[in-house]
Amino acid sequence: MKMNLKNIGLMGLVFLGTVAWADNKNDQKRYDYFFQEAARMHAAGKYAEAFDLFEHARQINPQAAETYYYESLYYAQLKKDSLALDYMQQAIALNPDNQTYAEHLAQYYIGNQQYDKAIDAYEALYAKNHGNTDALRILAQLYQQQKNYPMMLKTISRLETEEGESEQFTLSKMRVYELMNDKKAAYKELKSLVDEHPLDMVYKTMLGNWLMQHDRQKEAYKQFCDVLKEEPDNSYAQMSLYDYYNATHQEEQAHEMLDKILLSKKTDLDTKVMMFRSYIQSNESEGGDSTKVIALFDRVLAVPQPSPELAELRATYMQLKKMPMDTICAAYQKVVDLAPDNANARMQLIQNLWNEKKYQEVVKQSTEAHEYNPDEMVFYYFGGMAYYQMKDEDQALQEFKRGVAQVNAQSSADLVSDLYAVMGDILHSKGEKDAAFAAYDSCLQWKDDNIMALNNYAYYMSEKGKDLHKAESMSYKTIKAEPNNSTYLDTYAWILFMEERYADAKTYIDQALKNSDSTENNSTVIEHAGDIYAMNGMADKAVEFWKQAYVGDNKTAVLEWKINNKQYIREEDLQKKTVASTKPVSPKKKVSRKKK
Repeated sequence: MKMNLKNIGLMGLVFLGTVAWADNKNDQKRYDYFFQEAARMHAAGKYAEAFDLFEHARQINPQAAETYYYESLYYAQLKKDSLALDYMQQAIALNPDNQTYAEHLAQYYIGNQQYDKAIDAYEALYAKNHGNTDALRILAQLYQQQKNYPMMLKTISRLETEEGESEQFTLSKMRVYELMNDKKAAYKELKSLVDEHPLDMVYKTMLGNWLMQHDRQKEAYKQFCDVLKEEPDNSYAQMSLYDYYNATHQEEQAHEMLDKILLSKKTDLDTKVMMFRSYIQSNESEGGDSTKVIALFDRVLAVPQPSPELAELRATYMQLKKMPMDTICAAYQKVVDLAPDNANARMQLIQNLWNEKKYQEVVKQSTEAHEYNPDEMVFYYFGGMAYYQMKDEDQALQEFKRGVAQVNAQSSADLVSDLYAVMGDILHSKGEKDAAFAAYDSCLQWKDDNIMALNNYAYYMSEKGKDLHKAESMSYKTIKAEPNNSTYLDTYAWILFMEERYADAKTYIDQALKNSDSTENNSTVIEHAGDIYAMNGMADKAVEFWKQAYVGDNKTAVLEWKINNKQYIREEDLQKKTVASTKPVSPKKKVSRKKK
């Protein structure tokens, strides 16, 4: 039985305060041997064997605290809580000065949500070692969990005693007073920071925000103005003053402050983004007037060297608001112009162009992306698919080949699989069947449940009449995944037909016909139905299907023969018949061979 105990440090703790014991030297040697063997097994990851050896060592020396300790850890892993607790307590009883044992007991109590006992355990730890400030920090959290705020304050004070006063401790006490709803004490703590650090504008601004939260707006306003008098470009104070104007319904002043923050070159980008998001949220709560938001974006982006991050935020906002697609695309184009290596923005632009069926523009964006993001396979995929949609299979194939050249161990399995799948389709249509099958194999190595690839691969294999069992296995996966897909059902039916399982084939071709979309060209499916019905001895029904399938590009010689002769025939067999029935006029003359 393997247990996850790799992080248990053994050797460093083995003999910390071990109770001196030995009935005789021989027993001591035996104990040392088994304990060391247990340690060795543990280090090798053989935890069950290690446990047995620890147990044997404990039997030799029942007073060995360390064996109880390590056995308790194993019991904890096995979820045998009562035994784990018992053995841990025995370890502590035998060696009460061992801090490691005591800490594990305290952690055990926390893990089992026995917070009162955990508090007692950590208080005991601190009592024995006042330098253990980690224990105090955990105690502060435990007291907060128990909502024992007076003890939480006492614990913070003890931390101050051990580590010295700091702004962090003062803020922590202020927050505790807030939880206790003691506003006076909270204000006193925060005000003390301002008084002790008069040159730190952060604390003054923080005090102003606290005053705002407690309806002391005038006092808050004075704090913000004092800060901005000292530091006119302090964005933290500017944002706080903006919030003040909004809270006091001074809309004109709020807009002025908003413009000042967003148009200033000295305002950092994070602040600008935060302000925009705050403004958008406020705008949405008031009805969502997107014209105001866009107008603000335009003003900010009109400055020299505008921020691509803000331009992207603008484009994202327009997308969320479902504005006209041409304006959204223009917005993302601006982002790409400002930051040509922004793969996310370019990808969003390509997605939008694809949805609009602007394939030539997709090719343009994808091609440009190769220069700035040459390792991003997704751009090769979309570029190739755009060429494919424009019936340029050669260019599509080249794009896909460039894409798979970027494959590495971290590549997206779905994307790589799709690249190979479409390559397989194109190669097959070009008559390069071996290369096509190799591409499909690569596709399925990356994603063995690529349904479209499984279907196409299986169908093309059935056309060759080889590896039909493999084809059937692949095709079966597709109908299990999508049992109502007429294309997949047709493929499976046809493979069964090729295996001469005509009755089974009829079952699935009937399902394919049942689920066919009447708006699509289903002449191939219908012809297959005729073939399958014919081999099931239903010639009249077969002819009906064949006549229905005899349309458009499907007006083939073989289909015409099947209709006229009311029987199934393979294309290659018909060709043989045609050749055999053609007699040469003269042995010396070339014979013209025509399909009927």
